Amino acid sequence: MLRRAYAVRPVDGCGLDIGACITPEHVGVLGYLVQSSDNLGQALYAYQRFESLFYGIQMAEVVIRGKQAEIGWPMFGGMSLSLLVDETAISALISFLRKIVPGAPNPVEVTFSSPPPERPEVYEAFFGCPVRFSAPYVSVRFPADYLSIPLPTANPALRQILDRQSMALSNALPGNDPFAFQVQQVFLRLLPDARVSLKEVASEMALSVRTLQRRLTAGGQTFQGLLDRTRQELAQSYLRDRSLSLFEITMLLGFAEQSSFNRAFRQWVGTSPGEWREGA
Repeated sequence: MLRRAYAVRPVDGCGLDIGACITPEHVGVLGYLVQSSDNLGQALYAYQRFESLFYGIQMAEVVIRGKQAEIGWPMFGGMSLSLLVDETAISALISFLRKIVPGAPNPVEVTFSSPPPERPEVYEAFFGCPVRFSAPYVSVRFPADYLSIPLPTANPALRQILDRQSMALSNALPGNDPFAFQVQQVFLRLLPDARVSLKEVASEMALSVRTLQRRLTAGGQTFQGLLDRTRQELAQSYLRDRSLSLFEITMLLGFAEQSSFNRAFRQWVGTSPGEWREGA
């Protein structure tokens, strides 16, 4: 899709404009978790922990080097799908941070592992800092004190809930399957309204039912299997929160009746939700 976009507008920095359009809903639960963090440091570490919920794989590392903090992707060294892909991802990250902290300082440096383009000044103008190409790996560097900048959208109570949801979603899906993660994000939106069905999920994703099933099968998943694993992990996460009643958990998981939730949970773990909560 990025290559097709570039074909329409073949200019250096095409991906920068695309990444700049990012909003929390594009990133799903991870976006809202980052947004509810106390400060930028907590936000970046949340991104590092649950990056796989967006990209389907864990790649980012956040480190402190002297007076600078770095979020980088050294796992694959200089390997890169393309500058277009990398610039879209990094511009999305920076644009997202700029939106949740208006007036935040620019990075100290941005690096790409791809060779330099014809107009590197386009990148420096966008990021507001030096941009280095042909680097060992992709990275963004900030002053270390940048991490302590508070977020105006901080919400500790919401962050705890979203953190549990993110962990539950990560545990629900073995392996790295970006498409299945996308389906899970739709589950989260539809479960409280009890609207999780093949037809509803396919409609939300602008796919036909057949295409949805085919793509899940290609990743070794089934719709019902993925839904059951997601519900089970979410149920156990919610049950650890004593402030949630069994009725509220039943509603959050999209079951019409508590008895239906009880039967499903017993099939998953061999005991009732109440008994599991007592032993947790």
